Amino acid sequence: MKIFKYIFWLLYRIWFYILVALPIILLFPLLIISILKEEWYPFFFKLARLWAKIILIGMGFRWMIQREQTPERSKSYMFIANHTSMTDIMLMLVSVKNPFVFVGKMELAKIPLFGFFYKRTCILVDRSSEKSRKGVFLRAQKRLKQGLSICIFPEGGVPEEHILLDEFKDGAFRLAINHQIPIVPMTFADNKKRFSYTFFSGGPGRMRVKIHKFINTEGLAIKDTKTLNEKTRGIIYSQLLGFSKN
Repeated sequence: MKIFKYIFWLLYRIWFYILVALPIILLFPLLIISILKEEWYPFFFKLARLWAKIILIGMGFRWMIQREQTPERSKSYMFIANHTSMTDIMLMLVSVKNPFVFVGKMELAKIPLFGFFYKRTCILVDRSSEKSRKGVFLRAQKRLKQGLSICIFPEGGVPEEHILLDEFKDGAFRLAINHQIPIVPMTFADNKKRFSYTFFSGGPGRMRVKIHKFINTEGLAIKDTKTLNEKTRGIIYSQLLGFSKN
């Protein structure tokens, strides 16, 4: 019986990568057009949301979003969530309608096909380089001035399986304070169970999302970064504990 589970997991993983690549191939001409000018990014974002929906539906995932507050179309935000799975990117895209730009690891740009668009639309950071980390602030400022929002997974990577929520890096909170934009904490409850980095695991099912009340940063200074960090992490951590009981 166990052998059938391993065969399912193997095919399930292969199917995921097919779903990642296929919409990109089919939408390639439109995607290329959408990245020709920075001001056309909202059009690219719509295509990215379509790509994400195709993947999640194709994998048998059904997302369930609970909102305590809804972002306004005309405002910029800092979207933050816990990071446990490759599907976090897709779930973030389907959960948020406001066009945002990911701040992500430079290594992801090496992924064939996906990486081509990733490095042209996201703000890449080499966490081992102080110069690269500082450059993020300038590129984020440019995007915010264009009316876009920013999305960061503040754990800085995917924690080990036994860790419910890793410590948060300060970068997202410094950015939010510098630009006086609200922080939108989001909790992803089931991504680790649905499709974690453990190869032989996962399966179709629900993906619950909780969009918490926004945290205002107006009037805060850089000295408040750590307090803001801990407050945001506490909200997500408490929600993860609540989800684990259901």
